[in-house]
Amino acid sequence: MTLNSIFQFLVPKDKKFFPLFEEATQHLVNLAETLHEGVNAPKSEREEYFRKVEELETIIEDLAHKTNLELSRNFITPFDREDIHALISAIDYVADYMYGSASRMRLYQVDKITKSIRKMTEINLEACQLIQAAVADLKDMKNLKGIGEACKRIYKLENKSDNVFDKAVADIFENETDAKNIIKYKEVLSALETATDKCKGVANVLESISVKHS
Repeated sequence: MTLNSIFQFLVPKDKKFFPLFEEATQHLVNLAETLHEGVNAPKSEREEYFRKVEELETIIEDLAHKTNLELSRNFITPFDREDIHALISAIDYVADYMYGSASRMRLYQVDKITKSIRKMTEINLEACQLIQAAVADLKDMKNLKGIGEACKRIYKLENKSDNVFDKAVADIFENETDAKNIIKYKEVLSALETATDKCKGVANVLESISVKHS
């Protein structure tokens, strides 16, 4: 048994931080699902989905705040304090940018949802599902290999998102003649691509934690 394993055995089971992480990742998946459903819904129903996205982003932001409050109140934590802060902040950033894409679609009145937008919301949904699975594996530190595999898949999705973004922007500049529409679509696509970047940020934190506990 390694020194780290002995330490983990002696530390009391966490009853504060992991429930917050699990709740945050569940809401993150719900947000990604809602956004993906929203861009695939008829225009007349889209507003309801976008409103729900906003509500879920607020919940995740509140959970991030609660997690940081718990850090200030608790001396013993399941892993490094800076990693706890980094993880919940990274999760919150993903939610921020997915909400940002929905907000731009509402504000700019983007009526026609392109295949690229739908594809990027699908990529973000898959990445968020992997984040949820990896955070669940983090709880007892017994499936570090599973965390590593999830992180690798998130990195691949981030590359895929970059490719979809680059092609979509190229298509816009080649085929769109209305300058306003060029700005609208580029802003939405940029927010979605940044959301995937932030998923990669979560994976970076998870990988760092798993390496420390391997």
